[in-house]
Amino acid sequence: MCDYSLHCVASRPAVSAETLMVTNFHGTSTRGFASPAQPAVAVCLRPGTEIAFEQEACKEGGLFRKSLGDRVARFRQVDLDNPTVHHDALEFPDGTIVKVNDLVVGQRARILQLPAETKAEAAEPPSEREAVLAAPEYVIA
Repeated sequence: MCDYSLHCVASRPAVSAETLMVTNFHGTSTRGFASPAQPAVAVCLRPGTEIAFEQEACKEGGLFRKSLGDRVARFRQVDLDNPTVHHDALEFPDGTIVKVNDLVVGQRARILQLPAETKAEAAEPPSEREAVLAAPEYVIA
């Protein structure tokens, strides 16, 4: 998902195996993930998405960057009961949770695995556009 403060930024869903980078989005105080090819478009991760950083992940510290000691993490949302704070976060294998907004800008990560679709998501009827795109063609001879 994309954090509440990115509603004014163009966005798209994440794709498996793509490389993303941590970026600041112009006109917001929010950091998030974007494709290096489209740095102004937020890439929205669903809770449960697993990513691997190219190097050990780092977060901003008081004066220095702080290494988190791991390269892999799972996306989740936190503090959902408070609508005015950032919710997007990563959980690392040791249980450390870091908000995406605290990550160092410029880090790159690859999506390892997207979460499975729930039965409700799989059962949703296709949108009108998807239905038109998937409609079979009939040839009358």
